[in-house]
Amino acid sequence: MNFITTEDAPPAGGHYSQAVTANGLLFVAGQLPIRLGGGIPDGIEAQTRQALANVEAILKAAGSGLDRVVSATVYVSDIELWPEVNRVYAEIFGVHRPARTVAVSPQLHYGALVEVQAIALA
Repeated sequence: MNFITTEDAPPAGGHYSQAVTANGLLFVAGQLPIRLGGGIPDGIEAQTRQALANVEAILKAAGSGLDRVVSATVYVSDIELWPEVNRVYAEIFGVHRPARTVAVSPQLHYGALVEVQAIALA
C-alpha cells in the first residue's frame, strides 16, 4: 500500500489521503471543486471542471491518468444539475468510458455542487 500526496491538488481536509494505491489499483478520495489556494468556483460547469482537474492531478502524481480510470462516483447536490455535469464529464473523458455511479447528495461539504471519486489502474 502506498499513500499519494501532491501539492497540485487541494490537501486532504481530514484524516485521509488524497489517494492510496493497493494491488495495482489507485483509489482517489472524493474531490470537491476546491481551487489550489482555496475557494470554489461559481456554477456547475466550472465546479465539475475543477473537481475533475483535482482528480487528474492526483492521478498524475501517482503515475496514472484519466485514461486509466476504471470507475468513478459522481456526487451532485441536485439531480437537475446532472445534464451539465454529464456534458462536462464526457468532454473531459472523451472516448474513455469508465464505469460510473451518480449519487444525489444535497449537502456536499462547503456548499459544493459536485464531488468526484475515482478508482484507476496504478
